[in-house]
Amino acid sequence: MEERIVVDPRVLRGKAVIKGTRIPVYLILELLAAGMSVEDILKEYPELKEEDIRAALEYASKLLKSEVVLPLEA
Repeated sequence: MEERIVVDPRVLRGKAVIKGTRIPVYLILELLAAGMSVEDILKEYPELKEEDIRAALEYASKLLKSEVVLPLEA
């Protein structure tokens, strides 16, 4: 994942992107959530590879795994 995802404050204001592109990780997740298949995404964004999409999913998973959830006050 580290070799495919980059966070650089000079690129998209520091959003996580696929290395060598300006395609943000969140866009890949949104496309998958909207029902696009991996094959459809690769057709739409030919600069991507299947490994990039897997890396985006892994990146999101790691972020959520470390998320701190605070209880709501009643």
